[in-house]
Amino acid sequence: MPKSVGLSKDKNWWRQAAIYQIYPRSFADSNGDGIGDLKGVTSRISYLKSLSLDAVWLSPFYPSALSDGGYDVADYRDVDPRLGTLADFDELLAELHKVGIRIFVDIVPNHSSNLHVWFKEAIEAQPGSKARNRYIFRDGKGENGELPPTDWVSHFAPSAWTHESVMGGKGNQWYMHWFAPEQPDFNWDNPEVEKEFLKTLEFWADRGVDGFRIDVAHALKKDLSEPLRSLPVFETLEERGNKGKGILADRDEVFKIYKQWRKLFNQYDPPRVAVAEAFVHPERLPLYASTKTLGQCFDFRFIETPFEAAAYKESVQDALELALKNKSSCTWTLSNHDQIRHATKMGLNSAVDRRSWMLSNGTSHPLDMASGTQNALAATLFILALPGSTYMYQGEELGLHEVTDIPASQIQDPQYLRNNKMDKGRDGCRVPLPWQKSGSSFGFGTGGAHLPQPSWFADYSVEAEENDPNSALSIYRIALGLRKSLITEEKIKWHKSGNSSVLHFSRPNGWHCITNFRGESYPMPKGEILISSHPLTDGKIPAGTTVWLKK
Repeated sequence: MPKSVGLSKDKNWWRQAAIYQIYPRSFADSNGDGIGDLKGVTSRISYLKSLSLDAVWLSPFYPSALSDGGYDVADYRDVDPRLGTLADFDELLAELHKVGIRIFVDIVPNHSSNLHVWFKEAIEAQPGSKARNRYIFRDGKGENGELPPTDWVSHFAPSAWTHESVMGGKGNQWYMHWFAPEQPDFNWDNPEVEKEFLKTLEFWADRGVDGFRIDVAHALKKDLSEPLRSLPVFETLEERGNKGKGILADRDEVFKIYKQWRKLFNQYDPPRVAVAEAFVHPERLPLYASTKTLGQCFDFRFIETPFEAAAYKESVQDALELALKNKSSCTWTLSNHDQIRHATKMGLNSAVDRRSWMLSNGTSHPLDMASGTQNALAATLFILALPGSTYMYQGEELGLHEVTDIPASQIQDPQYLRNNKMDKGRDGCRVPLPWQKSGSSFGFGTGGAHLPQPSWFADYSVEAEENDPNSALSIYRIALGLRKSLITEEKIKWHKSGNSSVLHFSRPNGWHCITNFRGESYPMPKGEILISSHPLTDGKIPAGTTVWLKK
């Protein structure tokens, strides 16, 4: 097992870590083919170091046909040739560790690609065979089996079932996929599937990977008892909540799997870390973040929480109470690769239907980009001051907005292509990053970019912001650097502000955070100002501003 140079053995390093998500295909392109790659990430390690990060999380870099942006994995223990090699990965990991940055990789256990060797074997095999039992195959309904086995729906298609003939099968069965038809769901009732993923986790942990982000962690176990139950719509969080007896997600049986994973993680020094992506009722989150299971679970509430004082305070209090239940730490996040960039959300009138607005290419209602970026920075400093881990998405440190006008002919996301073009999809937040003010791809690479970049990227590029003390990049760098020196006990104390639009809390070491959400300028309390997300006006905190101070 490779030694981790420049890393401590602190087993609790993750509890209040700053973690930066990299979508490899859109971060940096080293060979000019228009697609970001692992060597591209390695070439930007000095930039990552400048952000004072504790870890980076790599979205899938495995061999994939890109039916879902890399989340259709054809081989869980290799690198897509377009992104590099295992040697390139080892080099990236070693160089990150040298500068004290750990690495998470994405694990996609709910489904594979239809190009995975197991699914190829399943399509060629007979009903009831060992190969088919690794996935979820069923006979169809109707006189000749011409109808899907159930009314289950898919995220990317009307039905969660596809007839095997579509994938070249010669039989008359249907297979289940909760996402795209090219993403067949594994049968996690099969012990062979469990063993295979333990091997995959061990493969990456032995290479020195520090943590794992578990995709769709709530969906591995399904109720496959006969007769299959009806579910013509998606289960809501409330329907799943607390009972653990849903049909397709958040079933209690899933925690037996994660207890086995935890035993494996604890064999390493320090233990490997895992964070679950689980869209479940908040009261179920502690089950995924237990010390006996994955240890941490994304809390997505701030992604949709309106930028208002009362809503933010309620979200913080709920999250802190949940974390106490299982001795985990909170996970604060404002963006990721599946969401409209939060600077855009915060610059758009909250009454606007975002789906319709996106389908209009962002023209149906005005977007205040400056206000959106300012509010986004204020929100970022707010969550960075809270106890727990902060997960950031590439580009948010530049104040980037969503790209809303990608031509229909260039959209890659199956959410758009397979949902009758009723949802613009997620490509707008996956557009390659701008590193320079000019060039064929704003410094992303020498051969253009796999998704079109707008002209306004020039003003949001790293080069444009590098030496501007008031830029989003400068604010992030200062705040993340300060945060490392300010981290203290995982507690907060609320202070009365006398203003319903202003939140004021402190940490036990005298670190205070004051956020003026939408109110009138707020008088600055006494204390040493450490950082402000926006310049003060006449000694007062303007709306859309967070200030850290030390008392």
